[in-house]
Amino acid sequence: MSHQYYLSKDTMWKATISCDATYDGVFFYAVKTTGIFCRPSCKSRIPNDENVSFFGSADEAQKAGYRPCKRCRPDLCVSKYDPLTFILEDTICLIKNNYIQNLSLDDIASNVGVSRFHLNRIFKERIGCTPRMYLEKFRVNKAKELLLTTQFNSTQIGYQIGYQSISSFYSAFKRNTGFSPNQFRTLHVRNCSNQK
Repeated sequence: MSHQYYLSKDTMWKATISCDATYDGVFFYAVKTTGIFCRPSCKSRIPNDENVSFFGSADEAQKAGYRPCKRCRPDLCVSKYDPLTFILEDTICLIKNNYIQNLSLDDIASNVGVSRFHLNRIFKERIGCTPRMYLEKFRVNKAKELLLTTQFNSTQIGYQIGYQSISSFYSAFKRNTGFSPNQFRTLHVRNCSNQK
């Protein structure tokens, strides 16, 4: 039997309007007017109490015809849901899988379902840099790998890792490593031969 049935409607309503995370996983609430169900901790707008139904599980809410909220993701089987963690993971995954594309901050933000301002802010708080800086670092690391493992020249590598212009590739590489791509390759080749 679900814990939800041991709670009064009043207790669940109070937990809902106070966004009380201690009730996450204990019950879910659904809003008739939107057709969406949420965790008690969801930060979405407080609904009118006459439009709210309570459920003991996400399955019950879905069987009743409600869709999971995109903000609090009540369909995920985690007891404590931190939406920022999932936004960051989705952003990093998107960057790693699409770094050769011409990705703008708007593209990244709309793909993960948040505003560019919000994404920039949480990325800086949690990762220490913006998504664009993260993309640049990821591309430069790929370039370093290609410089040391292939015979491609710097121009070929720049285009292969998603840069539209070679000057922007050179600038990004120098900003992140302190060297031009050719200096980096020469230095590492020399270091390897000195160690033999």
